[in-house]
Amino acid sequence: MRNFIIRRLLAIIPLYFGITLITFLIIHLAPGKPSDLEAQMRPGLAIARERLEKIYGLDKPLHLQYWNWLKRMVVFDFGHSFKDHQPVLDKIKATLPNTIILSIASLLLIYLIAVPIGILSAVKQYSIFDKASTVFVFIGMAIPSFWLALLLMMIFSVKLGWLPISGMHSLLFEFQVMSFWEKALDLIRHAILPVVVLSFSGLAWLSRYTRSSMLEIIRQDYITTARAKGLSERQVIFKHALRNALLPIVTILGLSLPGLISGSVIVETIFAWPGMGRLAYQAVLARDYPLIMGTSVFSVFLLLFGNLLADIVYGIVDPRIKYE
Repeated sequence: MRNFIIRRLLAIIPLYFGITLITFLIIHLAPGKPSDLEAQMRPGLAIARERLEKIYGLDKPLHLQYWNWLKRMVVFDFGHSFKDHQPVLDKIKATLPNTIILSIASLLLIYLIAVPIGILSAVKQYSIFDKASTVFVFIGMAIPSFWLALLLMMIFSVKLGWLPISGMHSLLFEFQVMSFWEKALDLIRHAILPVVVLSFSGLAWLSRYTRSSMLEIIRQDYITTARAKGLSERQVIFKHALRNALLPIVTILGLSLPGLISGSVIVETIFAWPGMGRLAYQAVLARDYPLIMGTSVFSVFLLLFGNLLADIVYGIVDPRIKYE
């Protein structure tokens, strides 16, 4: 196991730098520069565009710009934002925990609901519940997240007034007028709609994926043998079938976290949730190159870490897997 982890970490290094290089080239291929936007907002600086590009380092060739960024990135210096000149790392530190809270809550909701639905659909194949869950899957995959977010906001926030429409907490949260439990309830009320929207499509495809995996397992010969031994259906499903069906689901778990963070760009923007997804969206609109690269680096890290975590969990779920 240790040698496998070391090999994977060594393989991640060139892949990581390759992804950062591609990201760096893509953002520079987009038309316009940060100096153009700043000159448009303040016409008096239009004549000083070349000076702005020199300050930002945009007057150098692309390979030198990337090399300079790479040298800073190695020592965890992601530069300063072009927009407000604050350190990129500080802005990410301030928003990343909010995104992680949203993503973990969504991930827990997806697995707590989707896995039991998938198991029950497989056990009761072609039943009314199975057909209803199939309809739910197609609806969940077809509905765009932004449309669902606007629909839920209109129903539960505007018309019914049950839940807040945007933000992470109320205005009184930062003052001492609210107790600990009142603050916790306030955070939960603000997080309900973003978590539901972020989880909806994941509930659909994971429940279907679990159903397919379970159907493949319960048709195996050893499941028939377990039933022939006189084991109860509960023991057959949860002790023998489920553990083997979890192996492909572990793969999805490793890829779910970075997928939720990338998907949170839309959700955080609509609900004004102060997370890294919203920060990345604002950085793209402002052509804030250091901030775009900083958020991309953390997203890539989560993706590669998720893949490594999935491979490690393989050996825990299925001891038959050998890494050496």
